[in-house]
Amino acid sequence: MEQRCIQAKAYMNDCFDYSFVSKEILSLLKNSEYAIFPGFCDVHVHFREPGFSYKETILSGSLAAARGGYTAVCTMPNLNPVPDNQENVKCQKDIIERDALVSVYPYASITVSQKGEILSDMEKIAGDVIAFSDDGKGIQSEELMREAMIKAKSLGKIIVAHCEDNSLLHGGYIHKGEYAKAHGHKGICSESEYKPIERDIALAKETSCAYHVCHISCKESVELIRKAKADGVDITCETAPHYLLLDENDIKEDGKFKMNPPLRSEEDRLALIEGIKDGTIDMIATDHAPHSAEEKSKGLKDSAFGIVGLETAFPLMYTYLVKENVISMQKLVELMAINPRKRFNIPFTNDYTVWDLHESTNIDPREFLSKGRATPFEGVEVFGKCLVTVANGKEVYKNI
Repeated sequence: MEQRCIQAKAYMNDCFDYSFVSKEILSLLKNSEYAIFPGFCDVHVHFREPGFSYKETILSGSLAAARGGYTAVCTMPNLNPVPDNQENVKCQKDIIERDALVSVYPYASITVSQKGEILSDMEKIAGDVIAFSDDGKGIQSEELMREAMIKAKSLGKIIVAHCEDNSLLHGGYIHKGEYAKAHGHKGICSESEYKPIERDIALAKETSCAYHVCHISCKESVELIRKAKADGVDITCETAPHYLLLDENDIKEDGKFKMNPPLRSEEDRLALIEGIKDGTIDMIATDHAPHSAEEKSKGLKDSAFGIVGLETAFPLMYTYLVKENVISMQKLVELMAINPRKRFNIPFTNDYTVWDLHESTNIDPREFLSKGRATPFEGVEVFGKCLVTVANGKEVYKNI
């Protein structure tokens, strides 16, 4: 029992109080197949409410989070109404207070209605949101991004950027690579991602703004961020499990393989792996983006962008990164629990999650608690079953 507690505690961080764990869970940990972790934290999810509750709700999204071992998530602002003023932010926060099972921290938009034209009411809403992002849309104007960074810096907030140059998209919907060429699809070039990052790095250096890059997917992005960190820029970034495990060769003619940014080349995937190993990439976020079955049933060209990931992230990362000795378990915990909290100043509460690491299963979307079912990992064998998740001192998921 003592040895198991020592092993379990090794996955916790000094900020976590291990004595908080209940006697029932300590008893459970006598089984050497079980492990306890700090609650995971995802800084990039879409819970779709208010405005698109047929895709997901705060309740269904937080249920999915709890099943995936997450106790804190940050929700993106592409909602209706867009959280760009006090009234609209309150609308979302009222639902969170009523329905959320885990800690939910909303983003506000950088611009009014996410149109990229006028800054949102940043000063008045800064105290009610985790950071500012126009996720789903790139800020096309350099001057507007500079203005946003100056304002965010004055407010002590992070600018969280979806980096995409619309002038380089040309109607693309998957990576501009070998698969697109062979199957007659319009491609999205890597330059559409890394050129805005290059621009924003210069702006972040100029303004001293804290800057975070969403869902990087290509080797050029990794290298730019690596160099920016060495140069002292206040920059962090995330990537997602699908970019670490899949590439364009895995694409099938199915909407569940359509996400933005797209699955890139094997060379890009390997660069991302190196990025998480050397610390260039700070955290793993899911970009959990649920849509209705109808919206994801129209093939690569016409399906909506986005897949779900909260319920599969840890098993996938454990199975194909830790068990394959790509990274250590401690590194994975840093990427999924510790680093996100540190960067976004999310409290290190005594939340935790308990997993059976030896049980294997094939991913079955029919079992998801999320309303979304689209995943490119359907049928993939993974190890790791979530047994218990405790958030804010309450048991929010149990499957023992």
